[in-house]
Amino acid sequence: MKIYKAYAKVNIFLKIRGKRENYHEIVSRFMRVNSLFDELSFVPKQEKKFEIIGDFSCKTEQNTIYKAYLALKAATASEVLEEFMATHAVYVKKQIPAFAGLGGGSSDAATYLKMCNETLNLGLSLDELANIGLKVGADVPFFIYNYESANVSGIGEVVEEFVEEILDFEIFTPKLEISTPKVYGIYRDNFYNPISEAEADMLKRRGSLEILENMSAKEANDLFEPALQGYAELKNQYKDGWHFSGSGSSFFRSADKIYKQAGEIR
Repeated sequence: MKIYKAYAKVNIFLKIRGKRENYHEIVSRFMRVNSLFDELSFVPKQEKKFEIIGDFSCKTEQNTIYKAYLALKAATASEVLEEFMATHAVYVKKQIPAFAGLGGGSSDAATYLKMCNETLNLGLSLDELANIGLKVGADVPFFIYNYESANVSGIGEVVEEFVEEILDFEIFTPKLEISTPKVYGIYRDNFYNPISEAEADMLKRRGSLEILENMSAKEANDLFEPALQGYAELKNQYKDGWHFSGSGSSFFRSADKIYKQAGEIR
């Protein structure tokens, strides 16, 4: 069976633009991490129930892959999909840490949707897959489009490719499970201060390396301070010069910047 890669991402910047019902509208630069990915494939199985094989701490019903299956089934009413998943399990070689701000669950869900579309000849466009994926999670559309770098806005449904040199990253993930809803709740209660449209447009035009070199973790990510407030142990993990991805817990820095500081020529 074919093996599909589900890549991680980092948020070069993540700023809040406002609210939409129970959601926060964001403007963010997502960049794919080419060195970190899960591997997904379909494998034959005996039992008819939906099955995911892999190192997951959650139940199948809570897994984003299963949620993607339900969303795809609801959108297509495909008998071929149901028949295929009755005879095949999803095997996942898990390498992206969970609850880490690296988009592992969303990437797995997006990759599963594309696997089904290709394997079963469902004929769905990327836009259609992205709309289905948005029902699973706000980050899923980014992974559907497979851009290496993109400006993501709205509640995740607006994904605009940003053409630039892709960076290499050093990533550090503390052994700490962070709840994204909790961090957003703390932001809303104690830090709510949306940026203007002009500020958002300016950020969307700046290159990622420039942003990392000129903005601190606090300046680049509106969720960093709320995460520190909600998880005091994060303060002991933070090091100057590192940035914070999503709602955490992962920190990252550009290897390109490290090479420059060392005076090396790449």
